[in-house]
Amino acid sequence: MRRILDSNRGLSLIELVVTMVILGILASLILPSAQMTSTRIKELELRRELREIRSALDEYKKNYDYAVDNKFIIPSLNKPSGYPETLQVLVDGFDFGGPVSNKKKFLRKVPVDPFHPVKEGEAAWGMRSYEDDADSNSWGGQDVFDVYSLSDGTALDGTKYKDW
Repeated sequence: MRRILDSNRGLSLIELVVTMVILGILASLILPSAQMTSTRIKELELRRELREIRSALDEYKKNYDYAVDNKFIIPSLNKPSGYPETLQVLVDGFDFGGPVSNKKKFLRKVPVDPFHPVKEGEAAWGMRSYEDDADSNSWGGQDVFDVYSLSDGTALDGTKYKDW
């Protein structure tokens, strides 16, 4: 048998151009979707981090009130609200007294804001004390009652990250 070589094997320039146009259109449809998915994942992470810190603050307050009610500790004049002085207290732990003396920890580490990377000497989160206004952007420094994102970005739903 003789092999017959087909000299017309391969693709024409028009077929290549049509293929590239189709691939370009598909890529232009997928790229915005991938970017939106990335933003949505970061937003979910921010919500989770805020919930984790706020839950730790609430748990700290609950333990503090329990210790005061049961006279394990004496409420100090410096901390009438019962909230921690800093977020680091949630990581380092606090001894609430009682029959067994040990520090109770509420966080393994202070979570990171995915929309506001921390720079050297800068705060990771915006904080509000018990005596600050609910929409205050400056921390009174007495205690940490609430946290918020320092990002100026806008979420996919149109709200500001710092308002969450």
